[in-house]
Amino acid sequence: MTRSYEGSARVGRVMKSFAAVTLKPEDFSSPVSFQMAISRIYESMMRMMESGGPQHTYMAEVRFNDDMGNTIVFAVDLGPSVPPFSAEKIKARIVVELYEED
Repeated sequence: MTRSYEGSARVGRVMKSFAAVTLKPEDFSSPVSFQMAISRIYESMMRMMESGGPQHTYMAEVRFNDDMGNTIVFAVDLGPSVPPFSAEKIKARIVVELYEED
């Protein structure tokens, strides 16, 4: 069974080593939590510099609404070369295939 959704995507260049750095809502809950988040980012930057500098990749942030009206957001790594799109914001088609394993 297959279901298709229409959504949008925003394409941009990011530093690959920052993919491990995530900010969660609780990182902004207090000054101490925010300081800990900044420290994690700083440590990640230092490891990146020690390992030969930043490596870039292009990512697409894809957004669509599911059948219950929830906004779903996920990322797709497009690789190190410039994607063949003329705009930063593009359309996205998401295909979900449901199947049973044998």
